[in-house]
Amino acid sequence: MIRGHYLGLVQALLIIVPLTIAVRASNNMLMTTIPLLARYDFHFSNTLIGLLSALTALMTFLSSGLINSRLRSCCRRLALIASSVAYTVVYPLFWLSSPLTIWLLSAIAGFTLGFLMPNIITSASLLPDRRARERLLNIYTLSLSISLILGPAIESLILKHYSLKESFLFFTIFPILALAIAPLIRFPEERGGDSLITVNNVLSNPGFLTAVLNIATYNVVFSFLMAFGGIYARDSFGLSYSMVETLFSLFFITSFLGRLYLSIKPAERLWPLMSSAVLLTVIGVTMIGLTSSSLIYIIALLLLGIPHGITYPLSVVAISRAFKPQHRNAANSLFFSFMMLIGIATPTVTGYVADLIGIRNTFIVLILPVIIALILLRRYVGSVDKPLT
Repeated sequence: MIRGHYLGLVQALLIIVPLTIAVRASNNMLMTTIPLLARYDFHFSNTLIGLLSALTALMTFLSSGLINSRLRSCCRRLALIASSVAYTVVYPLFWLSSPLTIWLLSAIAGFTLGFLMPNIITSASLLPDRRARERLLNIYTLSLSISLILGPAIESLILKHYSLKESFLFFTIFPILALAIAPLIRFPEERGGDSLITVNNVLSNPGFLTAVLNIATYNVVFSFLMAFGGIYARDSFGLSYSMVETLFSLFFITSFLGRLYLSIKPAERLWPLMSSAVLLTVIGVTMIGLTSSSLIYIIALLLLGIPHGITYPLSVVAISRAFKPQHRNAANSLFFSFMMLIGIATPTVTGYVADLIGIRNTFIVLILPVIIALILLRRYVGSVDKPLT
C-alpha cells in the first residue's frame, strides 16, 4: 500500500509540476506585462488598466465558475485540450496587439485559463491518502512559485535586449509545453449521480467558505500589486522594465520559501498560519504606503511574498479536506472563480481610486478589506482546522 501511494505520488508529480510551471509562468507574464504594455505603449490611464485586468479575470470567472464547474470528466478533458490549443494560438498574437486588440486577446487568454487551472488543482487532489494528497497539493503550489520566480527572471533578461511586445514571442514556449502535457493529467472517476453536487451545497460548505475568505485576505492586495506594482516602481523610482521584472522575481522567491516549508512540513492546524499571513500582509502594505524609499519598497515586496506563498496552499488544502474526490472539481472551479471575482473587483475599483489618490495611497486603503476578511474567516476555519490522524 505504501509503495502504491509513493508510486502514485511520483507519477502525479511528473505531470502536474511541469504543466503547472508552463501555465503559471506564461499567465503571470500576462498579468505583469500587459499593464506595462497598456501604460507605456498604448498610454492607458490607471482606470483603463484596471478594467483591462478585470476583463481578463471576468472571462476566467465565466469559464471556470459557470462552465467548467458543471462539466463531467469526459467533457472537461476535451475542454482542457481545446483551451490548451487556444491558449497556444493566442499567446504570440500579443506581439501584434494594438490598443483595441489587446482587449480581445486578454479576454481569450483569460477564458482559457478558467479550464486549465481548476483541472490541474483537481488532478493534484486525487490521491486517496490524506498525507500524500496534502503533500502533493503543497508541491503543486511550490511549482507555482518556481514558475513565478523563473518567469520574471527570464523576462528580465529578455527585456534587456527586446521590447515588451517581443517578449511574448519568447514566452510562447510555455503554452506549447502546456499543450503537450495537458492531455496526460488525471480526472476523477464518476459514478452516475454520485459526482453531482449543487452550487448551493458548495457555497454553504464551511470548508469552502474558509478557502474563499482565506484567499481574500491576500488576493485583494495581490491583484492590485500585479496590476499596478510594476507601474508604481517605474514611475516612483525610475526603474527599467528589466528591473521591474527582477523585483517581481524577488517577491516570488520568498513566496517559494513559504511553499517549500509547507511541502516539507504540511500544515496540520490552519488558523495559526492563516492569521500570521494576514499580519505579514498588513505590515508589508503599510510599509509601501508610508514610505517613498525604493529600498523599503523592495523589503516590503520580500515580506509580502511570504503570505502569498502560504495563503493559496492553505486554501486548496481546506477544500481537499472538506469535499469528496468526485466533488472537488465543482469546489475547485467555484473557488477559482471567486479568486477571479476578486481579480475583477480589485483592479476595477482600485484603478479608479489610484487615479484619484495615487497608487501608493491606494495600498493603505486595501488594509480594511483584508481585516474584514480575517474576522469572517475566524468564524468558519474550525471546520477544517484539524490535525492529521
